[in-house]
Amino acid sequence: MKILPIFLIIIQALTFRLAVAQDYKAMDFGINGDGQALNTRSIQAAIDYITNKGGGTLRFTPGNYVTGSFYLKSNVTLHLEQGANLLGSNNPFDYHKDTVVNWQSMIYAIRQHNIGIVGKGTINGRGFQTAMNALQNVHKGIVQDELKLDRLREWNRPENIYFRECKHVVIKDITLRDPGSWNQTYDQCEDLHVEGIYVDSKSYWNNDGIDVVDCKNVVIRNCFFDAADDAICFKSHDANAVCENVLVENCTARSSASALKFGTVSRGGFRNFVVKNLVVYDTYRSAITFAAVDGGFVENILVDGVRSINTGNVIFLRIGDRWSKGKKPFMKNITIRNVYAEVPANKPDLGYSYEGPVEDMPRNISPASIIGLPDHKIENVTLENIEMVYPGGGNALYAYRGTDAKSLDGIPEMANAYPEFSQFKELPAWGLYIRHAKQINLKNVSFRIKNTDYRPTIVADDLEGGVWDFKSYLNGQVLKDSFHLHQSKEIKTN
Repeated sequence: MKILPIFLIIIQALTFRLAVAQDYKAMDFGINGDGQALNTRSIQAAIDYITNKGGGTLRFTPGNYVTGSFYLKSNVTLHLEQGANLLGSNNPFDYHKDTVVNWQSMIYAIRQHNIGIVGKGTINGRGFQTAMNALQNVHKGIVQDELKLDRLREWNRPENIYFRECKHVVIKDITLRDPGSWNQTYDQCEDLHVEGIYVDSKSYWNNDGIDVVDCKNVVIRNCFFDAADDAICFKSHDANAVCENVLVENCTARSSASALKFGTVSRGGFRNFVVKNLVVYDTYRSAITFAAVDGGFVENILVDGVRSINTGNVIFLRIGDRWSKGKKPFMKNITIRNVYAEVPANKPDLGYSYEGPVEDMPRNISPASIIGLPDHKIENVTLENIEMVYPGGGNALYAYRGTDAKSLDGIPEMANAYPEFSQFKELPAWGLYIRHAKQINLKNVSFRIKNTDYRPTIVADDLEGGVWDFKSYLNGQVLKDSFHLHQSKEIKTN
């Protein structure tokens, strides 16, 4: 994957475009930072003026600028100085649903180029209160919505940013807070550079950190994400599109869902990713989730360097058949290396405003897992230089799944289910479970538990091929006979 040289060219080009832009002061357009005036029309007028003049930077000095929906346009950059806050209006009627994306947002950009939002300022959607106000409008009968658990659907609540089919985009150094829905979506964009941003996105349901949908040539670097839903999420909404050529490095993520996730919508595919130096903490679901469940594919992925502390699951690779419509999903050529992970005995996001849901029980702590389908196997996965620490304590009297043929064959395929590591309830291994796969290799992998578990460390069911160099420990003592093979062949172990 010759990705890095391409990224360097993109970054240099984007930096040049922003450096030569002419500055315009927001106050010169009557944009008021008193925290009271609604500035939507004034901000839009300023952007329209600047783009018509050939481009430039709209600079916001310290203040509180209230706004509803507006559109960023070609060759315009918003610069938020430290102390400058774009505040989302709390009136739901100050936002509209764009007809192209069929979604609400504070800041839109649709089919624009050379755009950016930079600076040390903040975009604060104030989305919790806006969502509550919108919900009251539904209860009053003013607004129609298919309420889900007494909350509006995601597309009827405003994000902070939604960019669609844009080229040459820079998002740098800003803080993003409190969206009403997802936080920031970049959909079918090219040459996207996100660097140094701080995301606090956990005040309401579905508050993702960042969503990158079917984009090409993407850098996400030196960013912090704290999210009520998935933190760093890549999606593929279009069956004919691909999310590809992506670099994620030096990022920190916390989530009441998953930290790094491909999917869940996965109609097209994900190809040529490098993820380096990712820190995950207090995360409810998986540190790493790759899901191809809607007919799409995942291939040529390198994850290199993960430290995951107090996270409910380490790795979940899954092929399903939810919305495939006849397409054949596949997942292959994945390397995950240099990982240290600790899985707790208790709920890892306990005490956050919006926690992950209480799981159906009984279920002992779940293992990392690589789970395909009988006709769609996951292929050529390497786990290298990995240490996973588990609490152990799996109790057969609480929940039980044996390693006999009847028990293993009884694990449901759940091909059309929403993909989560806990969907199968009790699994027969405490460290790693593999099913319907080819060529799964373990190189210098350690599994450690603190308390005795009735299950073996690894169970492989319908696995063809692999070289396993691993060790399993209970309180520092090597566990022998720590794996079980079922309907599997050509596995070489150390």
